[in-house]
Amino acid sequence: MINYKHLHYFWAVAKAGGVTRASERLHLTPQTISGQLSLFEEVLGEKLFKRAGRGFELTETGHMVLSYADEIFSLGKELEEVLHHRTPDRPMQFSVGITDSVPKTLAYQLLEPAMQVPQAPRIICREGKVADLLAELAVHRLDIVIADSPMPRNIYVRGYSHLLGECGITFFATKELAKQHAEAFPQCLNNAPMLLPGEDVAVRPRLLRWFSDKQIRPRIAGEFDDSALMQAFGQVGAGIFAAPSAIAEQVMRQYEVVRIGTTEEVIEQFYAISVERKLTHAAVVAISRAARQELFVKRPH
Repeated sequence: MINYKHLHYFWAVAKAGGVTRASERLHLTPQTISGQLSLFEEVLGEKLFKRAGRGFELTETGHMVLSYADEIFSLGKELEEVLHHRTPDRPMQFSVGITDSVPKTLAYQLLEPAMQVPQAPRIICREGKVADLLAELAVHRLDIVIADSPMPRNIYVRGYSHLLGECGITFFATKELAKQHAEAFPQCLNNAPMLLPGEDVAVRPRLLRWFSDKQIRPRIAGEFDDSALMQAFGQVGAGIFAAPSAIAEQVMRQYEVVRIGTTEEVIEQFYAISVERKLTHAAVVAISRAARQELFVKRPH
C-alpha cells in the first residue's frame, strides 16, 4: 500500500525542484528524504526521478504520480480550511452527480428536499455520463449520483444503488401536433413523429418493446442522450416525446405542451448511487424519504 508520508516527501521534492530545497522546507536532512524516496520507489516498483545533467527530472511515472499527489494534497488542504474556518452560518457542501438521462425537472424535484433540512447544505450539481460520475464518486468528489439505472456491472467502482422510486411514462406534444394525431391513445402514436431517448438511456429498450407489443410504428424524428434537449425539441413541435409521469404537470407547464396519453406498462426507475451501504447523509436521507412519500406516489391522470 502507498505510504502517504513517502508520497508527501516525493511531492515536496518535485515541487521544490530538488532534495536540498525540500529538506529545508520540511526541516529534515537531505539524507533522510533521499532514503525515504528510495523506499517509495521500491514499493511502487518504478523510478520517479532520472538524472538530467547535474540535477534530476521526473520520469513519465513521476509525472503521473505528481498529478495524483497534487490532487490529494490539494483536497487535504481544502479539508483543513473547511474544518478550521467553518462557522455556523457557513453551509456544508453537498455534491451531486446527475446523469444526462435524468430529466432536469425531475432532478430538481428530487434535490429540493435537501435544501429544506436544518443547516441546509450548499448544493453543487455535476452533469455527465454515468461512468464519469461514478469515477468522481469513487474518489469522494461526489456524495451521490442520481441515475435512471442501478450501478452498471461492468464498472468496477464500489458503490450501492438505492431505489428512489419508479413511475410510468406520459407522452407529450404541442397542441398543434396533438391535433394532427387525435386518434385514441396509443394508436395515435402510429406513424407520428417521435423523439426517442438515446441508446444509453435505461428506458429506451422498454419503450421500443412496448411499441412492438402494441404494433405501433412511430416515425423517429430524433434521438437524444440529454433529456432536456429532447424536451426542447418537443416544445417547438419537432415530435412527440415521453417523460416520467411523476413530473407530468411540471413538463406541461414548463414546455407548454399537452398530454397525449399515459402508460404504466413502461416503467422508469431512479436511483441514488452512493459509497454507503446505508444512507446516512442528512440531505440524501431527505431526498430518499421525499421521493418515496411524495414524488413517486401514484396520482390520478
